[in-house]
Amino acid sequence: MFEELKFLNVGTPLFRDELEKQRVSCAHVDWKPAAGGDIRLIEALDRLADRPEVEAANREAADRIKRSQAVWIGMDLALRAVPGMTPKTILHAGPPIAYEQMCGPMQGAVQGALLYEGLAEDAAGADRLARSGEITFSPCHEHGCVGPMAGIVSPSMPVHIVENRTFGNRSYSTVNEGLGKVLRFGANSQEVLDRLRYIKEEFFPVMRSVVELAGGVDLKNLTAQGLSMGDECHNRNKATTALLLRDLLPFFMEADFPAEVRNKAMLFLRGNEHYYLNLSMAACKCTLDAAHGVPNSTIVTTMARNGVEFGIRVSGMPVDCWFTGPAQRVEGLLFPGFQEEDAALDLGDSAITETCGIGGFAMAAAPAIVQFVGGCVEDAFRYSRQMYEITETESGSFFLPPLDFRGSATGIDLRKVVEAGILPVINTGIAHREAGVGQIGAGIVHPPMACFEKALLAFS
Repeated sequence: MFEELKFLNVGTPLFRDELEKQRVSCAHVDWKPAAGGDIRLIEALDRLADRPEVEAANREAADRIKRSQAVWIGMDLALRAVPGMTPKTILHAGPPIAYEQMCGPMQGAVQGALLYEGLAEDAAGADRLARSGEITFSPCHEHGCVGPMAGIVSPSMPVHIVENRTFGNRSYSTVNEGLGKVLRFGANSQEVLDRLRYIKEEFFPVMRSVVELAGGVDLKNLTAQGLSMGDECHNRNKATTALLLRDLLPFFMEADFPAEVRNKAMLFLRGNEHYYLNLSMAACKCTLDAAHGVPNSTIVTTMARNGVEFGIRVSGMPVDCWFTGPAQRVEGLLFPGFQEEDAALDLGDSAITETCGIGGFAMAAAPAIVQFVGGCVEDAFRYSRQMYEITETESGSFFLPPLDFRGSATGIDLRKVVEAGILPVINTGIAHREAGVGQIGAGIVHPPMACFEKALLAFS
């Protein structure tokens, strides 16, 4: 007696579809060749497969990420705090880029910074100065810094100082200005400059005193709490900002400033639910910097974009070694009145959160984020689950309640990215391509595969 035939289709769904048209059941395996079938990449993967020194190095890098303890210890002006900063240095987001090649929002933010510093009288003069060669432009990441969107840091901007209590290294980030027309989206009007000057002259002295009185703020603990309260600590920071304000409130009362000055600073923090973003980024930066420089490690320690190129850095490669590809278009929701052609390409250092295992990697913890970036709740769960396929480990501190409190995917392994053809997921804001307009939406983006392919070939 013949048994009923059972069909299994591997790879292209074409044959399965034809069988189903004939009402024949068929199981399907969604298979594709490793590295897209590229022989050079497959050979590189083979050279790095099951190498004890690589596996040990990746465990070490991942362990450093998990053991890091980021604490906000104080504030100071960038010129005094940030390594390598000079009176004529401007730091920017993403991999290295010359002013002439920068996208519109970044050029606008540079001009705003030069106006803020008093180095130019108007935008035209700032543009001429930026092109003159007198200003040194450098990536934030090469100075222990991170900045959202354009990521511009100039000498007299106040910065948060975050210390990795486990390994002793520090990182820095500017103060989040809020939403609307702000410098990080390329705006440089008088309104923007006035806000920046308020941050320096009034807000910064109060916050520096408050953090000192508090004895520092444990950012790792705040992030863990935020993830259990619906944040993913990149594009959604409602809970963590509220927790931060709660923890600092008694010290606002103690700070030795006039009541109206203290109250204004407190209201500035209260009115900006994205305040925690810049602290989250600095916490992830000092965590990942501790994992950089592990010989033989293929763990990615930086993902950053400048609006023209997307760049990554890898633990086992030199600190100034970037692997780049073209910045991508963000897919998501645009504010009313804007079209796809209005949007700048992917921009900012904030992908440091995803590199550390939160942000887009932790969207399952923040299903409400889909109302901002597009998609549905199941998309958020799917993105978080998929990231486990390209990472070394799971966080021992950052848990995702909707996934039964599983630790977030942590430690992107460039080998797994190339082999599986799965790119890290990033949720992000969308800037207008022209300076001065500001944010026009938010969405989901992935790095170009070229970054990981170049890194794999160089590494192997």
